Amino acid sequence: MKFLLKVIKDFPWFLWSGWGSIASIFLFLALWELGFQTYGELILPSPKMVFESMGMLLSDPSFHMDLYLTVKRGLIGFSVSLLLGTLLGLIAGYFVTASVMSRPIVTILVGIPPIAWIVLAMIWFGLSDMTVVFTVVIASFPIVFVGALQGSRTIEGDLKEMMDSFHIGFLQKVRDLYFPHLFSYLFPSWVSALGMCWKIVIMAELLSSNDGIGANLAIARSHLDTPQALALVSVIIGVLFFVEYIVFEPIKQEVESWRN
Repeated sequence: MKFLLKVIKDFPWFLWSGWGSIASIFLFLALWELGFQTYGELILPSPKMVFESMGMLLSDPSFHMDLYLTVKRGLIGFSVSLLLGTLLGLIAGYFVTASVMSRPIVTILVGIPPIAWIVLAMIWFGLSDMTVVFTVVIASFPIVFVGALQGSRTIEGDLKEMMDSFHIGFLQKVRDLYFPHLFSYLFPSWVSALGMCWKIVIMAELLSSNDGIGANLAIARSHLDTPQALALVSVIIGVLFFVEYIVFEPIKQEVESWRN
């Protein structure tokens, strides 16, 4: 009986979180179809045509290799930026001098457009994987760094003093105070960096590589093959959704279970 009352009470939330998401997808597809009917196939092909093109792509073994290369480059760049950004951000947040000195460097890194980094990386590393990976790291590193810096700088001093007064051990402090607090800052920065990495790796491949999804997108552009281009974009979004909601989201729910 209590469970039934809870379901009835929370029904609007279930309705919004479940059916609302499905309804938004169908609304998006309906607007997409309306755009196709209005502007035609060259400008905006129908969802059916794009999904058919995507099915042909996914059934092509050569495309599997391109997808693997793109994912590998993106994950390598993301992993490096995550490790360096988190570690250096925590160190800079702990030392006031390092925090002050890092601000102009971060401003410079953020202020330089990714396209400029791609051009420089092409000059330095040529048309190689290093060009793509370097661009991904240099563009996403500041996002993770700032998140770690803010997290380490905003730990409540009163909470630390209270734990010291109760003689709580260091490991328990890490588990109950430092880690939950830092994670609430780090995780959003990781997700933002993931989105940035995925966009940058495609752009870098489009301009500097002969393989990968970005190179396929360049070929579709040169052939004015809009269905193929949108199919590639759909694959890109699908991979991003998989990493964020299948890999990251369960980790977030497990770590932040204490909030419930």
